[in-house]
Amino acid sequence: MVRGDGRGAEPTALRVDGAELLRRRAGLRRAYVAAFAGPPWNEDESRADVFVRRLPDEVRRPGFVAALARDGERVLGFATGVTTPEVFPRDRSYGKAAATLGAERTRALLCGGREVNDLAVDPAAAGRGVGRALLAAVTDDVPSGRCWLLTHLVAAPARAFYRRLGWVEAAPARASEETGVVVFLGPRHPGRASVAG
Repeated sequence: MVRGDGRGAEPTALRVDGAELLRRRAGLRRAYVAAFAGPPWNEDESRADVFVRRLPDEVRRPGFVAALARDGERVLGFATGVTTPEVFPRDRSYGKAAATLGAERTRALLCGGREVNDLAVDPAAAGRGVGRALLAAVTDDVPSGRCWLLTHLVAAPARAFYRRLGWVEAAPARASEETGVVVFLGPRHPGRASVAG
């Protein structure tokens, strides 16, 4: 939680359970719209509605974790994660992740790890450490360090942010250019050595 106006204070992100996350759907939706309305995502209100509708299913997925950053009752940002199934899914953006890495590397690097599904920070809270706190809240407790996430190839600020936090891109640039997405491995992921450039 960010206390007061948050200026000068180190923001914190609190882990919450699925019930608490669902209680804050309106705030999550508002933060989602603020975070993803601009380039490269350009998501409109209808995409925010899809996000809110899928939340009840998300909170029931194996290994679900979530964190919120708030200023009072206002949601400044949120992060969610789940355990990646051993049989890698093909829906949503999973197919692009698998195409980027190839089947063998997908199994070795991603399956069984914690994937960060959503990370959204209201631009009004940018530069205050909210994203860093949220990401840490949903990944720091993974004993093996097997965390990963996916972002758009053209999301240069997001990619720079993840790199600053010690995340590494897991595929050659050519593969990312073909799929339009970048797979990042967390700072303690045991597969980092296999992707270090």
